[in-house]
Formats: sequence, C-alpha cells, structure tokens
Amino acid sequence: MSGINRRFIPQWFDEFDWLEYSISKDAAFCLYCYLFKTNFEQVGSEAFTGDGFKNWKKGRERFKMHVGPVGSVHNKAREAATNLMNQNTNIETAVSKHSDQARKAYRTCLNASIQCTKFLLRQGLAFRGHDESATSSNRGNYLELLQFLADNDDKVREVVMENAPGNLKLLAPCIQKEIVNSCAIETLDAIMNGLKDRLFSILVDEARNVSVKEQMAMVLRYVDDKGHVIERFVGIQHITDITSSSLKDAIDTFFSRNGLSLSKLRGQSYDGASNMRGELNGLKTKKLREQPCAYYVHCFAHQLQLALVAVAKKNIDIASFFATANSVVNHVGASCKRRDLLREQLQEELVIAFENDCLITGRGLNQDTSLKRAGDTRWNSHYGTLISIISMFSSGSCASNGY
Repeated sequence: MSGINRRFIPQWFDEFDWLEYSISKDAAFCLYCYLFKTNFEQVGSEAFTGDGFKNWKKGRERFKMHVGPVGSVHNKAREAATNLMNQNTNIETAVSKHSDQARKAYRTCLNASIQCTKFLLRQGLAFRGHDESATSSNRGNYLELLQFLADNDDKVREVVMENAPGNLKLLAPCIQKEIVNSCAIETLDAIMNGLKDRLFSILVDEARNVSVKEQMAMVLRYVDDKGHVIERFVGIQHITDITSSSLKDAIDTFFSRNGLSLSKLRGQSYDGASNMRGELNGLKTKKLREQPCAYYVHCFAHQLQLALVAVAKKNIDIASFFATANSVVNHVGASCKRRDLLREQLQEELVIAFENDCLITGRGLNQDTSLKRAGDTRWNSHYGTLISIISMFSSGSCASNGY
C-alpha cells in the first residue's frame, strides 16, 4: 500500500490556499466555491461544496482538476471572494471614488470662476471681450484672468479652460451672470445682517441709463452699535415709469423681498421733483401715510446743486467764466494734435520745475492727466474742470504754437 494516501494530508493547505478540511466529516471543501458557486450559470461537481471530497487516493490530481482553466467556476468564485475582501475594487467604491474626484475638480473650477468674478466686480471691470475665440489675442477680462490663474496654479490648470469637461467649463455668459447674481445676493444678505432690526432711512433717486431705461437706485442709512452712520447701496431696479405709484411699488417690493419692516423706517430722502416730494400724491406723502415717523428730508446735494446753478445763471461774470472754460475744454478736446501739444508742454514744464527743485513730489502727484469736461447736472464736476485747466495750462502754452 506504499504511495497510496489513506487520509487528508495537512501539506495540501500550503499548495491549495482555498482548501478547507472538516474533522467531523473527514472531508475537504473549497471555500470559494462554497460561498460563490451559485452566482454563476456554469455548475460543476458538488464534491467540494456538498458532502465534501473524501477520495484521498487521488487527492492532489482532483484538486488540480477542480481548479481548472482561467474561466472555470472555481476561478470566478475566487475572483468574487477576492473582491469581497478587497473593498477598493468594489464597483460602488469605484463609482464613489470617481464621484469624489469629479466633485473636487468641479469645486476647484467653480472657486476659480468665483475668484475671477469677485475681482472684476470689486474693480468695476467688464467681463466680456469683443472677440472671445481661441485665436483672439485678448479674450476679455474674465477669460484672461481665468487663464492667468491657470498659468500660476497647477491644480486650477488641470480643471479649467481646455482641460475641463465639455459641459463643465463654466465659461458661458449665462453662467457668469449666475455667479454675479449669486455675489449680489450674498452681498445684500450681508448688508441686511448688518442692519438687523435697527431703525433706518432710505435714500432713493431715479435716472435714465445709457440704454434709455428708467432705473431706481436705493441706499439704506442707519447707525451701527458704535454710533457710526452707515450708508449701504443696495441696488438698482428697473421701473416702467417714474410716477410716485411705480416708485412706491418698487420700494415695497424691495422691503418685502428682504424682510425690511416699514415700522422701522424713520426717514426718506429724495430730490425736489414733483413725483418725489409732491404734497398730494408724491412718493414722500404716500410713505408718510403708511408710516408717519418716516420724515422727509430734501436731499442736500440736490439742494446745493439747484442753488449753485441758480446763482451762476444770475451772475453774468460767473456765467461768462464757465462758458469760456467749457470752450477751452471743447477746443482742446476736439483735436488730438492739440491734446498732444498740451501734454508735451506740461511735461517740459515739469522737467524744468524738477531740475530747479521747485516741484512738490510724492506718491500720486504729477501724474499724466487731461482736461476734464464738466457735467451739466453735477456742479462739483466744474471744480475738477478748473483744477485740470490750472494744472495743465501755463500762460500762452498753446497760443505760442498757433493753437
């Protein structure tokens, strides 16, 4: 009987890692097939999953036959068991991991877009460019700034512009507007949180923009906990007309949308137009009917503007002086050659003054400037016009050149 196995040999464990032995049944089993064999259509012998294998005489040969080729049931069950013990290969784990990476990439791309938007809004710069194609030398402030961030940050470069998925570039004008609107909402919420339940006043004015649309601007004014007077611009709203009823509806809508209580309103300031300060149907009268404590104050800036204009028109010398100043600005501004001659003359005078040590120097002084045109509705703009004329004109600077 030499060479014939009559019992289970423990050394088989080292050669076949899937092998399990039951002492009570004196039989061998396959762990992988026992757990996962029913998951596959191909069904083989039940010797290693049912009553157990007991033919010790041909044990090693039968074990190798049970393993079989690469696509056998045993190898499929072995792969299933390996995946079960290694959760990183699980499909749900793989999908979840992929989703986390996608979310991180999207968050990085979105943060870069928000940073560009916040910078442009803070500086009051335009977003769009005249030519935003890939071959353009200047694609607009938004795209150029985003490209600048990508050039200086490897993480941003990997998820923006051409490296971003086709539907997640966040470059479309509508997406830019959504981000801008989100910034506006966050800013307005911060203002309202600062106002809290304090008493406040409103400052309202309406004007026509360059696209010939009537718009209403509103400012909230209140006193903080430290006793400082705070004024917050809260937005511009388009209105269909400038009647007192339309303005009142726009104000009421703003109050309702932002949770402002009319009982906290203690003041209102407008210009002197009839739709604003009219005693019968003006905006201030309609608000006083709802809140008697909302006292009306005629805007001081408008009062001063009206007073200065009236005085200037009545005085012949002042009217003639400003007419001459406007003529000088128009005469010089109408010709590029005159502008260049004026700048050259100013630069020569600055160089001479600097060499003679009679020029006050410092940060922000002696900058390149030009003549400023006065505005008809803002009297303080005339002051800027006079200052620019005084700083740029010396006696006979252009007259000596025949201009």
